[in-house]
Amino acid sequence: MTLKYILSFIIPCLISYLITPLVRNFFIKKKYIEHPLEKQKKSKNATALSSVPRGGGIPIFIAFIITILLFLPLDKHIIGIIIACTITLLIGIWDDLADISPKTRLLTNIIASLFIVASGIGIAYISNPFGGIINLSFLKYNFTFLGQAHSIWIISDLLAIIWITWCTNIVGWSTGVDGQLPGFTAISALFIGFLAMRFNGDISQWPVIILALALAGSYLGFLPYNIFPQSIMPGYSGKSLSGLMLAVLAILSGAKLATVILILGIPMIDAIFVIIKRLLNHKSIFKPDNNHLHHTLLALGWTRPQIAVFYWSISLLLGTISLFLNSSQKFYTFIGIFFLLFFFSWKLSRRI
Repeated sequence: MTLKYILSFIIPCLISYLITPLVRNFFIKKKYIEHPLEKQKKSKNATALSSVPRGGGIPIFIAFIITILLFLPLDKHIIGIIIACTITLLIGIWDDLADISPKTRLLTNIIASLFIVASGIGIAYISNPFGGIINLSFLKYNFTFLGQAHSIWIISDLLAIIWITWCTNIVGWSTGVDGQLPGFTAISALFIGFLAMRFNGDISQWPVIILALALAGSYLGFLPYNIFPQSIMPGYSGKSLSGLMLAVLAILSGAKLATVILILGIPMIDAIFVIIKRLLNHKSIFKPDNNHLHHTLLALGWTRPQIAVFYWSISLLLGTISLFLNSSQKFYTFIGIFFLLFFFSWKLSRRI
């Protein structure tokens, strides 16, 4: 199995690395590029210094799906994941070319989440930070469809949809500078894989390890082209695929939501801070602005490489911490980090 794990990381890394220039050159040839000045006029949320193509989600998707097909059997869970990833990619490409509305993107995020849940992936329980577990599978609705019995675990499935949709969006909000997204995505996925390896004797964890390593490899192979100065951006598909799969991995690895929340501490807290600020300013939470942490750091004079390394370093630190903490310790650690970073973000925003 060790060789299988190694290959499930190396193969997507190589595929992504080799395909990305082809996608980049195709987008440039077709003039599917983002002009930062025009973007800034429209949304005040430009993500590039110069005109570069989006569409980075395409090579990431191809690398990830090929690896899944090579190393995992096509059961109902994998089919649901592939369908959800395909929907996310197609909507992402549409957004890369036409800038669809945030509400439309949110609706498609929910649809992708529904396919995941319909395949049987739900949050049956969560760890109680005060001890034990909280069972979420007690309330269900039974029905018959096409002669077969089915069940909907109402609370479990609803929470899974909310969790996947939330992660799909908030990860995408932390992609404002070169290299930021693929770096912390690869780090986060690797730590989920490491945690799953602790239970290597449990056959149910083998697919989780392969999925996590495949995701990490796909984004790591893309990273060299996205490091400052980037020659291609992840695009909406690259952002959404990251959040979608990190959320799914948290569920598949035994409802380790606390682990992913901790590893993605900065994106999570940044999203909460921005939503609160938009609500206090009576603005739509869907309307892009320049209140994210990376915008604040840029305004204070940080360089793009410094911000990317800052995000990577925090993800690496929190991932390392997660290896040694139990559920309650992760909960209290996140609460402490939440107040620390929230206060940090608030103080920084007042300086600009």
